[in-house]
Amino acid sequence: MSKVDRKETEVRRLLDTPHPPVPPSLAERCAHRGRRILRRRRLVRWGFWILAAAVLVGLAVWAGLTDAWVGSPDTTTPDFTG
Repeated sequence: MSKVDRKETEVRRLLDTPHPPVPPSLAERCAHRGRRILRRRRLVRWGFWILAAAVLVGLAVWAGLTDAWVGSPDTTTPDFTG
């Protein structure tokens, strides 16, 4: 008997046995848990976008106040005087 045949017979044996009873409130509990997970994901997504927008606004304000695009004057080299 090959390994595949042995696994197949084990699966068939498990499927032929009677299935355990399912609690009647299982679907309701799963739906509630799914809604809670979706609500949490939505909250995290909104938090991420709000944080990203705040960082972008902060970066724009900083760049506007400090003139970040203008390079600093070169003062490391002394002037050349002949």
